Amino acid sequence: MNYRILGRSGVKVSSLGLGTDNFANPTSPEESIEIIDKAIDAGINFIDTANTYADGESERIIGKAFKENGNRDKVLIATKVHYRVGKEPNDEGNSRLHIIKACEDSLKRLKTDYIDLYQLHRPSFDIPLDETLGALSDLVTQGKVRYIGSSTSPAWKIMESLHISELRKYPYFISEQSPYNLLDRRIENELIPFCKHNNLGIIAWSPLAMGLLAGRYTNAKKMPKDSRGSLRKGIYSERITESGISIGKKFVKLAQKNNIKPVQLATLWVKDQPGVAFPLIGPKTLKQLNDYIPVLEMKLNKSIIKECDLLVPPGSAKANFHNSAPWMKMKLNW
Repeated sequence: MNYRILGRSGVKVSSLGLGTDNFANPTSPEESIEIIDKAIDAGINFIDTANTYADGESERIIGKAFKENGNRDKVLIATKVHYRVGKEPNDEGNSRLHIIKACEDSLKRLKTDYIDLYQLHRPSFDIPLDETLGALSDLVTQGKVRYIGSSTSPAWKIMESLHISELRKYPYFISEQSPYNLLDRRIENELIPFCKHNNLGIIAWSPLAMGLLAGRYTNAKKMPKDSRGSLRKGIYSERITESGISIGKKFVKLAQKNNIKPVQLATLWVKDQPGVAFPLIGPKTLKQLNDYIPVLEMKLNKSIIKECDLLVPPGSAKANFHNSAPWMKMKLNW
C-alpha cells in the first residue's frame, strides 16, 4: 500500500478515502459497519462524513463502528459543518456560534474526543471569514480538531483563508474537497493549480459522476428506481444529462476494451490525476466496495489518459457537478 501526504499536514493517507453519504440512506447500519471494517482491512485509513448525512445517522454509524472494532487510532475521521441542522436561525452557516455547537454535536455522534479533519461543507459569503477561522482555531487549540479544510470552495475564497491565517496565526486549511470526475474537469483550470502551488491536498468527490461513468443511466428522463438520480431529486437528478450519458456509454466501452471495470477506471482516472490526494469512494454495498479495493494498487497508463482526454478535453465539462455550490450559478445546457 502506497500512502500519500495530505497537503501541508504531513499526515499519510490512503490513495482512496471512504465516503459515507450512503450510510443509513439507503445502506443499512449493519452493512455500513461491515463496509467500514472491510475498508480498514484493505488499508483505507480515511473516512469522510458530514453532520447532515442522513440527518446525523452517518456519524452515529461511524461512532458505533469504532466503538465496536477499536480501530479509532488507525483511521482519520473527517466531517463537515455548514448546512442547516435545525429550525433555529443559527442552526446553519459558518458562524462561531454554529461551528462550536456543530462540532460538539458531531463529537458526540462519532463517540470520539477529536475530529481529524474538520471541513467547511461550503463557504459562507455573509459571515466574516475571520470569525469562522477564529472558531476553527479555538477547536484546534482545545484538541477537538486536528486539522481544518474546505469543501467545494472557489480558489479565491481559499486564498482569503490562507491570508487571514497568516495574519492571525490561525491554522491553515490543509485540503479542499471538490467535485471531480471525467465529466466535470473544470477544477483543472484554476483550483488544482492553485492547490498545488499552496500545498493543499485535493479530496475528490463523485469520481463516478453519480454512476454516469459506470453506465448506470441510459435515459435522463427515466432513471433506475434505486439510483441516486431517482432517489434524490433536485440537484442530484439535474446532474444526469443526455450528454453525460452519451460520454458514459463510450467510457464503459473504453474500460471494457482495456479489461477493467468502468467503476475501477473512473476511480483510477481521478486517483492518478496531478494534485489529487485521493478520491472518495461511496459504496452502497460490500460488493461495490470489493470492486473499488483493487484500485488501491492500480496505475493509470498514458494511452488510457489520452483516450479519456478525447472523450472530455482537459478543463471542460459534459455534466454539471459544480451546481451544488451557491457561488457557481452558471448552469450549462448540454
